[in-house]
Amino acid sequence: MTPSPENPGLRLDIWLWAARFYKTRALAKHAIEGGKVDVQGQGAKASRLLKTGETLRLQRGEDVFEVQVVALSGKRGPAAAAALLYLESDESRETRLRLAAERRAANAGYRAPAGKPDKRARRLIQALGDLDAL
Repeated sequence: MTPSPENPGLRLDIWLWAARFYKTRALAKHAIEGGKVDVQGQGAKASRLLKTGETLRLQRGEDVFEVQVVALSGKRGPAAAAALLYLESDESRETRLRLAAERRAANAGYRAPAGKPDKRARRLIQALGDLDAL
């Protein structure tokens, strides 16, 4: 699946999988069909042939990546090799890291319990309430 003279590009879903943006090709295809991936500012199909030099904007969870395709590879390798396939813009990286830090800070405070307290927790709450009465 590597590019050759008769086939100058590589399928978008394969490249996203090889670049380790998605764990499987099926997840990459699902994200593309869901409108989470734009090529050159336009929506694309999973079978679109990707070429070097094109820019991609992809959303994965709450993170948004803006990358330029540097190399094509249809083979999934280690993370260090996958990082050589693209170049993320400085603005994209700074924005993504800043938003991640804000999410961590927002989650660092008090969090209400997910559900009702169990029997043991109710007894502890009641015991704390009795201390205030003294």
